[in-house]
Amino acid sequence: MHWPAPASWRGGLFAAGLNRFLELIVMSTVGTTQSSRHMCSIIGFIRLARFLVVLMAVAGCPAFAYETRQTLEIDADWTFQLGSRSAEVSAIDPTGWRNVNLPHTYNAVDGDDGGNYHRGPAFYRKTVFQPARSAFTRTFIEFDGAAVVTDLWVNGTYVGQHKGGYARFRFDLTPYLRPGENQLLVRTDNSASLQVAPLGGDFTVYGGIYRSVRLIRTHDVHFDMLDYGSSGIEIRQSEVTAKQAKLAYRVRVANDGQVDRAVRVRVNLRNGNATVLSLETSLSVQAGAVAVADLAGELASPHLWNGVADPHLYQSEISVENYAHERLDSATVATGLRSILIRPDQGVLLNGRPYSVHGVNIHQTMLPERGTAVTDGNIDSDFRLLKDLGVTGLRFAHYQHPQRGYDLADESGILVWTEVPFVAKASPDEGFEANLQDQLRELIRQNRNHPSVFVWGLGNEIYSVDADSARLLDGLQALAHKEDPDRPTTYANCCAPIDGPQASHTDTIGSNVYYGWYDGQFDDLGPWLDANHVKRPATPEAVSEYGAGGSPYHQADPPSRPRPGSHWHPEQYQALYHERAWSQIAQRPWLWASFIWCGFDFPSDGRNEGDRSGINDKGLITYDRRIRKDAYFWYKANWTSSPMVYITSRRAVTRHTADVAVKVYGNVSQARLRLNGRDLGAQPFENHMATWNVRLSPGKNTLTVEGGSAVDIVTWVLTAE
Repeated sequence: MHWPAPASWRGGLFAAGLNRFLELIVMSTVGTTQSSRHMCSIIGFIRLARFLVVLMAVAGCPAFAYETRQTLEIDADWTFQLGSRSAEVSAIDPTGWRNVNLPHTYNAVDGDDGGNYHRGPAFYRKTVFQPARSAFTRTFIEFDGAAVVTDLWVNGTYVGQHKGGYARFRFDLTPYLRPGENQLLVRTDNSASLQVAPLGGDFTVYGGIYRSVRLIRTHDVHFDMLDYGSSGIEIRQSEVTAKQAKLAYRVRVANDGQVDRAVRVRVNLRNGNATVLSLETSLSVQAGAVAVADLAGELASPHLWNGVADPHLYQSEISVENYAHERLDSATVATGLRSILIRPDQGVLLNGRPYSVHGVNIHQTMLPERGTAVTDGNIDSDFRLLKDLGVTGLRFAHYQHPQRGYDLADESGILVWTEVPFVAKASPDEGFEANLQDQLRELIRQNRNHPSVFVWGLGNEIYSVDADSARLLDGLQALAHKEDPDRPTTYANCCAPIDGPQASHTDTIGSNVYYGWYDGQFDDLGPWLDANHVKRPATPEAVSEYGAGGSPYHQADPPSRPRPGSHWHPEQYQALYHERAWSQIAQRPWLWASFIWCGFDFPSDGRNEGDRSGINDKGLITYDRRIRKDAYFWYKANWTSSPMVYITSRRAVTRHTADVAVKVYGNVSQARLRLNGRDLGAQPFENHMATWNVRLSPGKNTLTVEGGSAVDIVTWVLTAE
């Protein structure tokens, strides 16, 4: 793809040169002129010149437009081929390329088929065009995510490597680009033998450049682009109440030029069109270095970000400017003001009030024949389903998710547990520990400004309780508090006592528990939670996972208990599991959160169970998003207030027994049932359920339930035995 230099760039080049010339006059004059009269004359000249620049820009002259940065999406027109792990770049098959667009994964087909999926390297190529002249002096490439290890070459020269499959990362291409066409070569590798987290886990580790890529062009002075993929901007809030909120901004400014620069950093906090807080400070940035600007202020009577009821967002506009108030770089960061505390006997206190955090675990959006190579529109669609369900919290399992998910959580008021991919296995390798800590730095620095993020997860189900796992968890705990002193940490514990060493490294704890599915009975859950609360009364506890498999294609009414590893997972049993589990969880408000495993069925290529291999079917919604299972509507009845009724077992269309129990979920006080138009009477809802004993007639039977304005209809067919 060619990248021509538009008129605004040419104008920006002129303006940049003029401004730099004027800036040099000021710097030299300040150092040599003693006469205030001479100084005033020079400043007057500069003001006049600046006035002429602005006047011509207002008049529509493109030659004086000046931009802070340019972003070019480069997802289209790549070529791709699989490779061997030992292959050198020079040994790539010159004829084996095929055309692809990003996002792309080479496991879109084999990642969910229940067989072995390709885990190894692949290569991507693209031609980009570099203008000979431009207002911008630096060019960075930004990957939103590529798995798991990524190497980059430009015009045959090696640029660098990134280890980690789920975070944003960048390279500075400036030294490697030449005017005209430039060849990018990217190798990604998702080999299982790599000493990069995750080393294990019950999910498919897709390979490829599966999120978007772009080129970003900046001036010499810009926000730090190499700060672990972050914006270079950190916003902290403290003492947040309805009366006040204290804000502290830390802005990292890089100077890639060859001379020291004196700049100003400005912050404007905006509420709609109104500026409610303005801050600024001077900053000197040495050539080839990064300097940090700290700004702090206080906002009176803030409009608080108050969860799903009122997820109000301010906008923090941050800029770095030269002497003439011309912006060299700028950014806008959505800012939600809230206080969150987690207490062992009260759960979450949002803005000082108890707040029920209930929701689901989700993997990053994955779809049939797309895998992880999804669009923002796909993520938006998933969030609509989750909001309709009534979630107030989400656990982003088991790694950093796309930024679109965090943005939508901010806008929706959904609290997020997000975690580093320390899953299942630990390693004694020093490189593994260093990279795991780097992945935590990326997670925190890229997501700490999101008001939705309320805990940092440091691990999930590490099976080996040994010195390596203890050392790694302790190191992550110390690093998390250094990177973000304001949020607590947590760990999803499984297969080890809650008062044992594996669960003792974090500020809070979660439990992955499956009574009634993998082991035990439904009613074991409540007493088990109570016993844990007695063992650790000072530690806030959550249910990080609970759930059961369920296939909408497997129908049994009433169901018997299936074997988890079998190919029979009736939908009705999953619903029964959740009826019993949620009833026990809801009675324990001291739990700081509960998350169902999971929101959507997802690929786990090693599984061989349920209605098809390669899929974990514990989701409330099917992998293809076409079916919301009965259990989804059980939670909707419990978690939402808009009137709804739902007849369960609706997919058990063919019936062989005339006498049936019709179970309805709802959030209204009572409902009335009709069979083929005949009134069968009203029943009150108790614990969001109502049941009628009904005798079906041979042939077609239409059941209609009405609860206030809510109506649901199903048709069952009674056939002879």
